[in-house]
Amino acid sequence: MSKRVMLVEDEPNIIEAVRFILSRDGWDVSVHSDGASAVEAVTRAAPDVVILDAMLPGKTGYDILRDLRAAEGTADLPVLMLTAKGQPKDRALAESLGASAFMTKPFSNAAVIECLRGLGGAGEAAEQTPQSAGLND
Repeated sequence: MSKRVMLVEDEPNIIEAVRFILSRDGWDVSVHSDGASAVEAVTRAAPDVVILDAMLPGKTGYDILRDLRAAEGTADLPVLMLTAKGQPKDRALAESLGASAFMTKPFSNAAVIECLRGLGGAGEAAEQTPQSAGLND
């Protein structure tokens, strides 16, 4: 049985790259590109893991993360923040809002897969590496 991941991202090139690498690894990938309706989409899809961009149209990924953590049913949902915003303050904000892991763009395909396996339990949970930047390291 494949694990389900929802990618909340608005950049077409990133969507296609992530969908390709994760589908090849056995993940069922759904995509949502609008920040304003992302929480509703995540709730409806009930994924095992969410990959969340910080900069989205309609609502920031940080606001979406805050809302997911406050909502019933998604408070403990594993969330990987995958963003071009890689400053220490961005990571600290993601951590304070309850992100499970934080990774900056550009990213390595192997690091994304390893991180998701650890967060979503697909296959053997790999130990987080500095590249995958798990917040609980």
